[in-house]
Amino acid sequence: MNRFNVVMTAPRLADAAVALLEQAGCLIHYTPPYPPAAVLVELAARVQADAILARQGEVDAAVIAASPRLRIVARHGVGVDEVDIAAAAARDVLVTRAPGSNTQAVAEHTLALILALVKNLHGFSVAVGAGGWRGSATQCRDVAGLRLGLVGCGAIGRAVARLAGAFGMTVAAYDPAAGGSDGIARAASLPALAAMSDVLSIHCPLTPGTRGLVDAAILAALPDGAWVVNTARGGIVDEAALERALASGRLAGAALDVFAQEPPPPDHPLRAHPRVLVTPHVAGVTPGALTAMGVMAAECIVAALTGGTVPPERIVAAPP
Repeated sequence: MNRFNVVMTAPRLADAAVALLEQAGCLIHYTPPYPPAAVLVELAARVQADAILARQGEVDAAVIAASPRLRIVARHGVGVDEVDIAAAAARDVLVTRAPGSNTQAVAEHTLALILALVKNLHGFSVAVGAGGWRGSATQCRDVAGLRLGLVGCGAIGRAVARLAGAFGMTVAAYDPAAGGSDGIARAASLPALAAMSDVLSIHCPLTPGTRGLVDAAILAALPDGAWVVNTARGGIVDEAALERALASGRLAGAALDVFAQEPPPPDHPLRAHPRVLVTPHVAGVTPGALTAMGVMAAECIVAALTGGTVPPERIVAAPP
């Protein structure tokens, strides 16, 4: 007999996570990808959700208020920018996340994007597909010796630094919230980091303080021919400013796994830009990462609903 109702804001969940929830008496209610808040409100109210396992879509105040039985919102991932933390706290709803669950996956994807940009893999593929071949203007760059600037130096930033170092890149970071005991050089400011970076890679959370952080001024501080890579959150980079910087010819290109609006509209100017490599927010969704994120979220839900202990490092906001 099912004791609890769990709303999963996506159509799938890793088998290991499903097993944990079902063993605890949870019935999982899935949604289509990126469900609008109105869909979540209706579903949470109809099933009287005890928990929300948040993977895709916004969990706002209306969603949190939809079920008086709601006790936990567990993020299927690390970022919590799509959860209204204040609304959860006001209703004594626990909010958790899954730190470290996708660190290696995102770091690998970031490095893959850097390599693809520097080696112009997308451009070469398009040119050859159109009937072209190597010519006098054909160019790809050496990765070794390039300067990588990390905006944020948490677990993912440090993992990217390790991988980049193996390819001979020099690495510096700007992160006022992180200490400097990891051996990575620190820039005094974000403009200073930009000025010394051939590749600027974003690895900070999206907060009110970081929204639009990489703006026109930061992009202008980059050296001519630099690249921008974002595998964090779309709202951190001013997309209109990035488009203008690309149009000016100063930037060699960009790689984006994330957009401010997801999915981006079909006519988004960066979606099919010839010098922008785009992936659909998949950096952290390898099989291993999906299992880790799902299991960690399921563990938090089971603990919260059955009187267990939620690991303190996973708690973002807790009832008093």
